[in-house]
Amino acid sequence: MRIGNIQIERGVLLAPMEDVTDLPFRVLCKRQGADLVYTEFVNARELIHGNPRMRRKLLFLEEERPVGIQIYGGEPDEMAPAARVAATFGPDLLDINCGCWVKDIAGRGAGAGLLRDLSRMQELIAAVVAATSLPVTVKTRLGWDAGSIRIVDVARMCEASGVAALTVHCRTRDQGHAGAVNYDWIPRIKEAVDLPIIVNGDVASPEDAARVFDLTQCDAVMIGRAALRNPRIFRETKHYLATGNRLPPLEPAERLQLLREHLDLAVKHLGEKEAVAELRRHYATLLIGMRDVQAIRDELRRAADPGTILEQIGRRLDLFAPAG
Repeated sequence: MRIGNIQIERGVLLAPMEDVTDLPFRVLCKRQGADLVYTEFVNARELIHGNPRMRRKLLFLEEERPVGIQIYGGEPDEMAPAARVAATFGPDLLDINCGCWVKDIAGRGAGAGLLRDLSRMQELIAAVVAATSLPVTVKTRLGWDAGSIRIVDVARMCEASGVAALTVHCRTRDQGHAGAVNYDWIPRIKEAVDLPIIVNGDVASPEDAARVFDLTQCDAVMIGRAALRNPRIFRETKHYLATGNRLPPLEPAERLQLLREHLDLAVKHLGEKEAVAELRRHYATLLIGMRDVQAIRDELRRAADPGTILEQIGRRLDLFAPAG
């Protein structure tokens, strides 16, 4: 798969997720083998009006490359200048969110709301492509609902508009994150266009990724919520794709080490107060399956500073250290 200067074979990508894929978490996943990472989505209108929080979302480290900045909005005359602002931060690509199903976004004609007006979607995409020399990619869904699936038309429109790759979350907007994914559309898209096609939706294990590659002949898979439970999933998946064998399960001590590494990154790049809040958004899923998990969660919930959290993690690591 080639996107601009990015060349990835059977890529395993980190999905953009709001309130999740900030800089510390992206770095953590990159170190665990993610081939391409994306920022949280950035509101175009707020970005061009200078909202400092939006601009902060655009910051990334060199070690994250290749990295994409994802922007969203419903108006071409806002998305184009937002693309120009985002490009000044030097990402490897810009991604347009045409798939967010949340009512406050889709209901206002942005995200998956664009699937209800393909002419406006085409105008918006063309405006972003014209606004930057960076590769522009699109992330979308199969359709607004089961009765309006036009993803093949969308793919053709994206290709004609100069899009460099298309990511398809294999659900409709009305499914949200629930309901069965439908990968059957991906081979039809592959027949219709020459774009690299990235598949998103329920890729939760190395076996899932291998099955999706085999079923769809897609160019890459994108992993979202499963990375919250196990940031090592990227390395595990690439190992499985290369060898057909699973890595040993993630040990409790390894989970705690990942927690410590995530905290260190958050303190360094977000500051102590935000680092504690950051960890609270992640530890509940990362620690699933550990012995005494509820006691660990309770300890971390009460901790008010990074030093206390590190002390608690250290005690738990001692418990899991091999004897002798």
